[in-house]
Amino acid sequence: MEGTSLRSADLAAAQLAASIASYGLAVPKTEILDARRGSARAAFARQVAMYLCHTGLELSLARVANAFGRDRSTVAHACHAVEDRREQPHFDFWIGALEAMLRCAPGPKPELGL
Repeated sequence: MEGTSLRSADLAAAQLAASIASYGLAVPKTEILDARRGSARAAFARQVAMYLCHTGLELSLARVANAFGRDRSTVAHACHAVEDRREQPHFDFWIGALEAMLRCAPGPKPELGL
């Protein structure tokens, strides 16, 4: 995949993960994708969205960082924070369900011309 189409696919992945995090946490997607930190709820929802991009769509930390307009270390911190919470059975079940939602989404098919 070329650089521009790779960037476009990564941005679409971030949008999808943010939509799922928005749904799961009742935080507006615009707040999740905002360049500013925002409220604690928005920041946590962003961490979840970045985690989902990394684990559910298997994007590298650098690609997730680029798609969310953040630093790679910020994404690493987000992934560690979410992973640490997976020790709680209820949270683990919940985040696993969000990952499953993301993995079930069909991938981009640019050749369809839609």
